[in-house]
Amino acid sequence: MKYIQYTGLGIFLIALFAFITILFTSSFQITEANIPQIKDQLKENHREYVIEEITKLKGQTYGKFSFISKISQAIKASNTKISAQYGLSGEEIETYTNIAVVEGENGYTVTQASYDEANQLLGEEMKETVLAYSSWLIGQSAGSEDELKEKVRNGIKGAVDGYVNNFKIFDSDQEEYQFSIAKITASGFYWDHKYEFFLFIIVFGSIGALIWIFPAFYDGMPGIKHNHIYHSSAMSRGAIGIAAGVFLILFYILLYYKHFYIAEWVALADPVSRWLRNGADADRWFMYGFLYTIAIIVMGIRMFTKYRHSKYHLIRTSSVMFFQLAFAFIIPQILYNLRLPSMDLKNMWPLDYSFFFDYRLDEFTSTQIGVWMMVWGIALFVLGVPIITYFYGKRWYCSWVCGCGGLAETLGDPYRQLSSKKLIAWQIERYLIHGVLVFAVVMTIAVLYTYFTSSSNFLGINSYTIRWIYGLLIGGIFAGVVGTGFYPLMGNRVWCRFGCPLAAYLGLVQRFKSRFRITTNGGQCISCGNCSTYCEMGIDVRWYAQRGQNIVRSSCVGCGVCAAVCPRGVLALENGPDDGESRMGEVGE
Repeated sequence: MKYIQYTGLGIFLIALFAFITILFTSSFQITEANIPQIKDQLKENHREYVIEEITKLKGQTYGKFSFISKISQAIKASNTKISAQYGLSGEEIETYTNIAVVEGENGYTVTQASYDEANQLLGEEMKETVLAYSSWLIGQSAGSEDELKEKVRNGIKGAVDGYVNNFKIFDSDQEEYQFSIAKITASGFYWDHKYEFFLFIIVFGSIGALIWIFPAFYDGMPGIKHNHIYHSSAMSRGAIGIAAGVFLILFYILLYYKHFYIAEWVALADPVSRWLRNGADADRWFMYGFLYTIAIIVMGIRMFTKYRHSKYHLIRTSSVMFFQLAFAFIIPQILYNLRLPSMDLKNMWPLDYSFFFDYRLDEFTSTQIGVWMMVWGIALFVLGVPIITYFYGKRWYCSWVCGCGGLAETLGDPYRQLSSKKLIAWQIERYLIHGVLVFAVVMTIAVLYTYFTSSSNFLGINSYTIRWIYGLLIGGIFAGVVGTGFYPLMGNRVWCRFGCPLAAYLGLVQRFKSRFRITTNGGQCISCGNCSTYCEMGIDVRWYAQRGQNIVRSSCVGCGVCAAVCPRGVLALENGPDDGESRMGEVGE
């Protein structure tokens, strides 16, 4: 059996090595033949400028880093030309300022007449934007001509910049252009054999992982075994574990913020994307969803071997695998093909923090099925959460349905024992996770206010700024880079425990009004510590078991592993009657 396992591990590691290596095998060249393809990827108001700049790169072969740098420089040069084309020169701004500022009885001022006269210098399209952003200058005055001119000069610059921004290439555009151009112009052995690499890396890599997993079905008696986890370099923050953490962190940073550097990884999902999406190539989110689903399925099979003695875990693992495959991956692709609003129907606000963003609401209200999706999403968190959580606790979502929880329970299971049980960790958890929930609520109120009033200012908060900050800090860095990248460093539920706003919402209901609890039979507890060791949410379960206390914690996701690893049957997951038992007196809450 060991030789079979090592064979599978070897296949997987070779596939992983190939997965990493393909990032460094490409060369890039802009040719006359691929320029039309590049044009098709550019927005119409950018094409002329970008094509003019990147054409200068024709005829030379580049490595990835130098090529991405060259494309970045070309886009910056394009922006300079766009600003010159649609903006005002320094001399024009000075002329505008000299006309707008006139001498009055009590110093210098900007009158309605002088403001109107200055605006005659502008083209009709620009004038509309400038009037909207600079009308506050009318009536401005100062004792010093230079002081007032400086204010007018800055004001008109800001207004003109607002107009030019309609044409400029923003960072989000630049990232997509860099990715598209890199993919179109790439060449090399990998690009000539993409399908073969797909088979080797994805298919054979998965088969290798399964070969490593399957012998555990026949490895002695069923049941949880420590198997020297605290002596394992991979599972106890050793060199292998740290290397795995670094790899995951880098993966998420590149995926979220520099995906043009991983064009090869994105293209690896092209065969599946073309099959599911009517011939369309994969984008980074399709690639991520595909790898995410593969990870849950393969590691879910591992869960079947590890927890094969527990029917509860077999069904629970099957559930998260089903919801990820069907609801998070297949159904959105069907909706994409039908040109309908795409939505992960199991995801909900506030985990789906962009649910109430303007572009999502516009998309929902554009079709009948979109309206249904919006009503479904609202009903899910308004009615579904309190009702279902009352009967079953937060486990119905966090351990049976949620994609984040699904990845944590499968891919992250080898690291569950690393979740800190220290009091300071629990104190940080309480403030941090509820702070994120408050942040999400305030942001949502602000964006809804903007949607219905067209004003971006809500009680001194700029709704566009706050949603950008939330997306960067919470949606990207916390949920992705830290939430998954830190599995091998801090345990598998870092995001669920410290950051998920939906988990906080579910936990509040579970803590104060739910029939769910973990019951204990303290007289049978032998203080082995298995339950606390395997608790992924950092709960010291043994403390409760030793005292015969029910475990009613807002953080508990009801995974049931503590009960599964107990050798004496001390712990049980129950949905008993809400008998008025105090939930405020438990130690630790």
